[in-house]
Amino acid sequence: MTATADVAQPTTPQRRPTPVTPGAVLGVLRSATARYVVTRLAQSVLTVWLTITTVFFLIRMAPGDPARSIAGPLASTAEIARLRTSMGLDQSLITQYFIYLRDVATLDLGTSYSFQAPALDVVLDRLPYTITLAVAAILLTIVVAVPLGVWMSRHADSRRELGANVLTIAGQSMPDFWTGLMLLTVFAVVVPVLPAAGFTSWSGLVLPAVTVAVLQIALISRMVRREMTAAFASPYMTVARARGLTRRRLTWRYAMRNSAIPVVTALGTRFAALLNGVVVVEVVFAWPGVGSLVVRALETRDYPLIQATVLVTAVLAITVQLVVDLCYPLLDPRVRLGKGTGK
Repeated sequence: MTATADVAQPTTPQRRPTPVTPGAVLGVLRSATARYVVTRLAQSVLTVWLTITTVFFLIRMAPGDPARSIAGPLASTAEIARLRTSMGLDQSLITQYFIYLRDVATLDLGTSYSFQAPALDVVLDRLPYTITLAVAAILLTIVVAVPLGVWMSRHADSRRELGANVLTIAGQSMPDFWTGLMLLTVFAVVVPVLPAAGFTSWSGLVLPAVTVAVLQIALISRMVRREMTAAFASPYMTVARARGLTRRRLTWRYAMRNSAIPVVTALGTRFAALLNGVVVVEVVFAWPGVGSLVVRALETRDYPLIQATVLVTAVLAITVQLVVDLCYPLLDPRVRLGKGTGK
């Protein structure tokens, strides 16, 4: 018998897997975040361009002539024609549009017809008042709406929760101007403890901020109640209860953390809307913000002022939305920007 020797087959060397280090993970997250931010910035530029383009054509399609409005009813046709030429309104609409885009690129948004000052400067002078009102209203909303929504979720379907539901529905149904007028009548006329109009002191911020916050509190508290109720009914809360965790920890550590993203999204959306100016509230309380400025610009057909206001508020609103989106991974580590939520 012939012995058969086993021939050893050559083996292919196996590559060792690259170790996953915290630095490598952080690098991937940073690159993904950078790509997401670049994409969002490109989308934001497109959104701003569409917004200012739409406003540019809409205000020129509206009836009325800014030159005739500024010149007055006794002005002659020749005077109005000269004024239109000096304002650049005698050129074709397309020519005016491309001139406007060129000016936007250089941040030269023209001179306000009614203020006889650079339109951008006029808007930036009024912007701090609108930001102050928006921040005060949203802080008041957070302080009141979040605890109220949590309380409603913990007492769901009870008589006490029914009463709170009635109040929030009433707050959601009342128009801003009616709420403002009622507060003005009570606290500035019947019991004159707060200023009726203007912003001469910080006390003048109370009534406008409360008026704006009433609707926001009603909306956000009902959202918190809905999200928290769903969180309390989820399986992971049953497991957490079985571990003997306290009710406070269950509420704020688990339920609130898992409800944070929709609530923060709603707060960011409402805050961005407030930055565009609360027109009715600002008019009722003679608040020197962007909203009342828009009303005056529309009345006088002040094209540069309207366009500057829309541009500034659009950029602010988009910036707020971008910041809110970037906060998602901090609220929920499962979230990957641009990829949704992982498991």
